[in-house]
Amino acid sequence: MKEKAKILDKDTVSRTILRIAHEVLEKNKGTENLCLLGIRSRGVYLAQRIAACIKKIEDKEVPVGVLDITLYRDDLTLIANQPVVHKTEINFDITAKTIVLVDDVLYTGRTIRSALDALIDFGRPKSIQLAVLVDRGHRELPIRADFVGKNIPTAQNETIEVRLEEVDGRDEVVIVGKD
Repeated sequence: MKEKAKILDKDTVSRTILRIAHEVLEKNKGTENLCLLGIRSRGVYLAQRIAACIKKIEDKEVPVGVLDITLYRDDLTLIANQPVVHKTEINFDITAKTIVLVDDVLYTGRTIRSALDALIDFGRPKSIQLAVLVDRGHRELPIRADFVGKNIPTAQNETIEVRLEEVDGRDEVVIVGKD
């Protein structure tokens, strides 16, 4: 797989996350009953960054949790014989809250379906919204994001790689694929 194009650089990633934070605040008319849940792994860091932006904008803390969807995946047997399950960390009650699920890339919609299944095991939120850094299309399920950093149409043989400082040592979004 070869890197074909850099779509977002460090500064653009930062501006995009700030814009998403503003959109979340605008849609929800502030932070009351608002919580962010990052889908492991990169969604967690994006949720933390959105929460930090909200803190700068509104001077209010928004609870951030971590959602591990491994056991809820419909392709669990395809990804590994012994899948690695990480901890879900939701240290607040989600009942009657507005939950913003955060992930790096929206593709088929299956990850989000798994996240919805996992989330409902923790309570009954008032509403669930979705924020993604990149929407690359090719949906297999009727799922759409409420907040999208960038729409990047891709071919089936291409992949979007979101690289974040916390995991990869740099912030960027690239398309990789076969020649």
